[in-house]
Amino acid sequence: MDQNTKEIYAVIMERLIEHLRNRSDVQNIDLMNLAGFCRNCLSKWYVEASKNKNIDADYEKAREIVYGMPYEEWKSKFQKPIKPIQKN
Repeated sequence: MDQNTKEIYAVIMERLIEHLRNRSDVQNIDLMNLAGFCRNCLSKWYVEASKNKNIDADYEKAREIVYGMPYEEWKSKFQKPIKPIQKN
C-alpha cells in the first residue's frame, strides 16, 4: 500500500470516528447487528494497531479516542437499554 492510500485511509477513519461521535443515537448493539462492528471494536483495533507498531496503548484510552469522552460518561449519557429485538 502506498503512502497516499494510507493517508486517505487515515482521513476516512477520522471521518468515521467523528460521524459516530455525532451519531450518539446509534447504539453499539445496532452497529454490531447491522455492520458486525461497533465503537468498542474500533477501540480494540486501535490498541492492536498500536501494539503492532510497538506503541503501548491502553484500551480505555483508545475508547476515549473513539467515543470522544470516557466510555462510562458516554454510556451514562447515551446508552439505552437493549430491546429484545436487538439481542438477535
